[in-house]
Amino acid sequence: MRLRALLDTDALGLRLLGGEDELDRSVRGVMTTDLRDPSRYLSGGELVLTGLAWRRDAADSEPFVRLLVQAGVAALAAGEAELGDVPQDLAAACARHRLPLFAVHESVAFATITEHVVRQVSGERAGDLAAVVDRHRRMMVSGPAGGGPDVVLDLLGSDLDLRAWVLSPTGRLVAGPKAVGPVLAPEVCAKLAAEHLAAVRTTRRGPHRVNVGPVTYSLFPIRGGGRAPQVAQPSQVVRDVRDVRDVRESVLSDWLLAVEADAGEWADERLDLLQGVTQLIAVERERRDAARTVRRRLAQEVLELVQTGAATAEIAARLRVAAPVLLPGLGAAPHWQVVVARVEWAGSGPDAGPVAQALLEEILVDPLAGGADPSDRIAVAHTEDEAVALVPLPAVSSEHDGSETGVLADALLAAVREPLSAGLDDDGRLTLGVSAAVHSAEGLRGALEEARHARRVAAARPGRVCAAGHQELASHVLLLPFVPDDVRRAFTARLLDPLRDYDRRHRAELIPTLEAFLDCDGSWTRCASRLHLHVNTLRYRVGRIEQLTGRDLSRLEDKLDFFLALRMS
Repeated sequence: MRLRALLDTDALGLRLLGGEDELDRSVRGVMTTDLRDPSRYLSGGELVLTGLAWRRDAADSEPFVRLLVQAGVAALAAGEAELGDVPQDLAAACARHRLPLFAVHESVAFATITEHVVRQVSGERAGDLAAVVDRHRRMMVSGPAGGGPDVVLDLLGSDLDLRAWVLSPTGRLVAGPKAVGPVLAPEVCAKLAAEHLAAVRTTRRGPHRVNVGPVTYSLFPIRGGGRAPQVAQPSQVVRDVRDVRDVRESVLSDWLLAVEADAGEWADERLDLLQGVTQLIAVERERRDAARTVRRRLAQEVLELVQTGAATAEIAARLRVAAPVLLPGLGAAPHWQVVVARVEWAGSGPDAGPVAQALLEEILVDPLAGGADPSDRIAVAHTEDEAVALVPLPAVSSEHDGSETGVLADALLAAVREPLSAGLDDDGRLTLGVSAAVHSAEGLRGALEEARHARRVAAARPGRVCAAGHQELASHVLLLPFVPDDVRRAFTARLLDPLRDYDRRHRAELIPTLEAFLDCDGSWTRCASRLHLHVNTLRYRVGRIEQLTGRDLSRLEDKLDFFLALRMS
């Protein structure tokens, strides 16, 4: 805003004492001070408000004004409440340095002036930022993005004092401001993504208001395909029911913009500005998706060759083409893993293959990978009802340290289970299977079947989001999910119900004792030490278990039966 505009507002009670020729100066902010040297807190362009407490005599005015001018302030406004009229020595110093000087009537609080200036400056900055956002959007549509969404998020922070981040539906931090504050903690990202997906499934319009501890966030959907999000108050409910199929098609793939503010208190102009920001980021999202086209095509070609029984040499040739695309700069062809994912909806739902493809591409992103986009190494194809990922691993043998490399089923969904469960709601399931690493094209067909079989093991487990790995295909846990429920209940009841009844009546802790005894491989001393019991007490409890069940815990067969019963219970 201009200094001239301050004089046009009667409620501010300002009277110009000098500097008529400088009234076209721009005001970028406001500061109240009574320090003798406030320059360290000034960045230029401020309207400085002072009660003159720093002034002890006439000699103090010249150095004070000189410091303000050197700091580049726009003007000085002196209050009349303390000294009455503004001292002539201060007016003379301002005149010498061409610094506009205002007198503030004693009936006007500095807070009133501050609020007015901040409101005007923020509104003008919003307009300026909207223009910047519009220009940036046009540039991104017509050519490469100069800095991506980070640039716009930095503008939101510097010009509107809004901290904002772009998150994926799994809670991965896609982009954030580089110049304002620290990044969001992973647990906060997961919480925000979960709350956003849950709100979208209820068909409420964004932005969605969420509290995480003492901090309030507003979550704006970022629609793909150039669709502009419908922005409304967080509490507003859409009266016309949206097509559930449309929600399912996009809920697990759309990004979101998380803003550290309560958008329910915003004016329409600011909401419109944030809508423009989401449209801009949607353009960047489409650009990144387009970059995945080559990787998707490679994965699709390899999958078709494997499924149609093509010659190993043909598959190997296709892998040699894929390796440098997925791992640029790698000298040798890598090892490969296969991950299979399936999304299932209750009743009729959108085509499962494309939904699973987009979701698996997101789940497999390594946030520690180098490069501008960590999804560069992900190649995912899809069939009608499943997605298949071809995951390259650097050709470094795990024999050096005995550790296992590559994708691990247990860790794959740990960080994304909360948001994905919210997005699937009560009518969707996600199951994944992970193969072992293979070293050549000959093993790829077996890896695909192994991953599919592991996914079926995961599908037999309870829960909205489940995964299983190749390690479990050589374990008893492979068999347990396929035991019919009635057989499972009968088997566990025969062995464990007598012990549970006895524990309930006598508080004997026979079930915990049995679990510890089996965990210690039948070692009396180790089990007694773990339970903090005397060995004779442990022998009494084990004897009671054998008496109640008619089993002998010295026999391998009976130990195995108890072990399986505990696992199935």
